[in-house]
Amino acid sequence: MDSINSFKGYGKVNEAEELAFRKKTRRRVTIITISIVLLAIIVVGAVIGTVIHKRNKSSNQDNTSTSSADSIQAICSVTQYKESCSSSLAAIQSSDKRDPEELFRLSLKIAMNELSNISTVPDSLAARANDARVRAALNDCKVLFDSAIGQLNDSLSLMQPGSGEGKILSNTKLEDIRTWLSSAVTDQETCLDGLSQISVDFTQEMQKAMKNSTVFASNCLAIATKILSILEKFNIPIHRKLLAMDFPIWVSAKDRKLLQETNPTPNVIVDPNGGGDFKTIAEAVASVPKKNTKRYVIYVKQGIYKEKVELDKSMWNVMMYGDGKNKTIVTGRLNFRDGTPTFSTATFGKLPFYQLTQPAQG
Repeated sequence: MDSINSFKGYGKVNEAEELAFRKKTRRRVTIITISIVLLAIIVVGAVIGTVIHKRNKSSNQDNTSTSSADSIQAICSVTQYKESCSSSLAAIQSSDKRDPEELFRLSLKIAMNELSNISTVPDSLAARANDARVRAALNDCKVLFDSAIGQLNDSLSLMQPGSGEGKILSNTKLEDIRTWLSSAVTDQETCLDGLSQISVDFTQEMQKAMKNSTVFASNCLAIATKILSILEKFNIPIHRKLLAMDFPIWVSAKDRKLLQETNPTPNVIVDPNGGGDFKTIAEAVASVPKKNTKRYVIYVKQGIYKEKVELDKSMWNVMMYGDGKNKTIVTGRLNFRDGTPTFSTATFGKLPFYQLTQPAQG
């Protein structure tokens, strides 16, 4: 009997304890269920957020790409060589290719790089030339390329933030840039013209080497001519203020005043009769300090000067004036028939020309 009672009592649970156990179990189940639901919500939210972010990023990239393409198309549409323009700009990695000014700046860099790449071509061709006239013409090409590179460099410098009136382009800046770019194009044409009078073969070789440099320089000039209308189309502010008397922006107020004077005070005087510091212009030019930082004024008195005058690229800030076109006369006898290339027959020249406009530093 005792054994039976013992068996009946084995494993018997108190009702209060059973109720507490059930409540505890339900609480655990509820917590687990809520946790699973919250985890599911977080996972779904993360997935949706990632998808939306990717779509927005893709959309923004598409918009940026489209805007950059539109800017390049607008810039290149005004050029003669549109395909070369668009492909060269599209190939450059730039964070701001939607800005027409930045694209113009990149175009200038491309043109300058192409010119730099052919700067050694005249020497290479001259080493194979037997005709002295061909070698002389190729030397002219070397000087002209140097001049063109300088003009592109000056144009690029004027496009840098903080130069002149600031980053924003203006009519005044563009007048200078167009002048320099036009000279850069002309310099390359002059090289080919000089060679074409002497040798067809060397002209063709040089023309082939210059293909890209002439194309990109031409494109830059076209862009400079139309850039203001392009900026207006993109609603970019433009400075239209012109300086008094249309002086370039690098001409300081002091130099403008000097240029307006009837008889500026000269540093040296040239007089063929011995009444000045020198008798010849060449002697006066030789006295110019190298890379002079202040304006150097040469006064050439009335007379006929039979000489060839050249100012090299180390002669900065030179101003020269005479007594009038019919009184102060510089003449020479160099000509093509005597074996002198046409470019070198100039009686008065600046080599390269662009340094004539080197802005004063002091």
